[in-house]
Amino acid sequence: MANTSRKTTENVDSKTSAEKTSHEEPSLPGPLAVLRHAREQLAELTGMTPESVSSFERTEDGWVLEIEVLELSRVPDTMSLLASYEVQLDPQGELTGYRRLRRYERGRSEPRGTGGH
Repeated sequence: MANTSRKTTENVDSKTSAEKTSHEEPSLPGPLAVLRHAREQLAELTGMTPESVSSFERTEDGWVLEIEVLELSRVPDTMSLLASYEVQLDPQGELTGYRRLRRYERGRSEPRGTGGH
């Protein structure tokens, strides 16, 4: 008889937790998870290697990142071509769009205050 009451209690507890999870909003990923996933998605779509994230912002629609990508490897490395890509993601961190903002040689710096746009 003691076993029957335990099963009933366990079933009630599991239903309660199942009901709770079905009514809760799905948890959104944190910034680091979004950043990592954005780099992976961009690499898979473009076939190019993301090197760094130079801008990262949460917006009303999700996230916007600027990712520096190696487009063409050259010797010496300072002559390699990099590009800045703007990447838009939804609140869950799924890529919804991207575009190349600029292309430049690794060894070249931008004039102060231009911001690359």
